Amino acid sequence: MPGIGVIVNVVAVLAGTVVGLVFGKLISERFRGIAFAAIGLAVMVIGIAMALGGLSALGETHLGDYAALVLVGALVVGSLAGEALRIEYWLERFGQWLQDKAYKMPMLAPGRADQPGEKGHTLVEGFVTASLLYCTGAMTVLGSLQDGLGDPSLLYLKALLDGIASIALATTLGVGVGLSVIPILLLQGGIALGASAVESLITPAVVSSIEAVGGALILAIGLDLTQIKRLPVGNMLPAVFIAAALALFLG
Repeated sequence: MPGIGVIVNVVAVLAGTVVGLVFGKLISERFRGIAFAAIGLAVMVIGIAMALGGLSALGETHLGDYAALVLVGALVVGSLAGEALRIEYWLERFGQWLQDKAYKMPMLAPGRADQPGEKGHTLVEGFVTASLLYCTGAMTVLGSLQDGLGDPSLLYLKALLDGIASIALATTLGVGVGLSVIPILLLQGGIALGASAVESLITPAVVSSIEAVGGALILAIGLDLTQIKRLPVGNMLPAVFIAAALALFLG
């Protein structure tokens, strides 16, 4: 059934968040801190590997030596477009709205919505961080496309990875991680619904360009998680689609 992969992905994130919240209450802040640093490092390594792999594969297509230009051009143009649209600002505003609504719920009243951490991690931080992590990268776009065409296998794999990541993130960032299912459902569901219309446009060069740029954005998320440098990853999200368009146009 088309769309089943998206549903499984959403369920995996929710289940992982619940497990993370339960275990998070049993772990001290000191251990949560080192676990968070480890998560950030792992995300950085995954992002680097994905970006280099995509760039290498892109170089083996008809684009050849222009592969690096596609990466740079997509990141610059996409970031400018995202900055103009203020994507990260609106994502944070939506997260703040969710937090205000959550505070009115007895189970998420103030003093609990930003648990299990004791350092003031907010629902907004968990929502934005998890949303960017789960909605960035080649697996998001390609998996959703395949799911819409009747093959959910790639999204099943993404669901497994996202579920594990949700356990780790929820121990430090709290319940906001689970609310990332909203953009997951909207973005991946939307791509899955429109998959049949763009199936013919998904060439090897397009796939590689999405992987290269998506990996770079995941690396940026890792830099933020490890507190090395915070980049406006939300505003850079259009770069994934700009990369696909450039690869298609240059082809």
